[in-house]
Amino acid sequence: MSNTEFDVSISDEFVEELDELTEQCVDLQASRSEVVEAILTAYFDGDIDHEARVRELIIRRRKGTL
Repeated sequence: MSNTEFDVSISDEFVEELDELTEQCVDLQASRSEVVEAILTAYFDGDIDHEARVRELIIRRRKGTL
């Protein structure tokens, strides 16, 4: 499996949560990138309608209800 790097902007709140998760995996010496990839893997392997969920989250974020 190959990897692709890309820049992403996320809220400071998510950065804090991501850093907390990364710290909780200190025994694994996990990087932020590994934690993000694990989160994405869990999301995409989940049994949900990804398109509908993403659309819902974008709309809620733009309305300020997320």
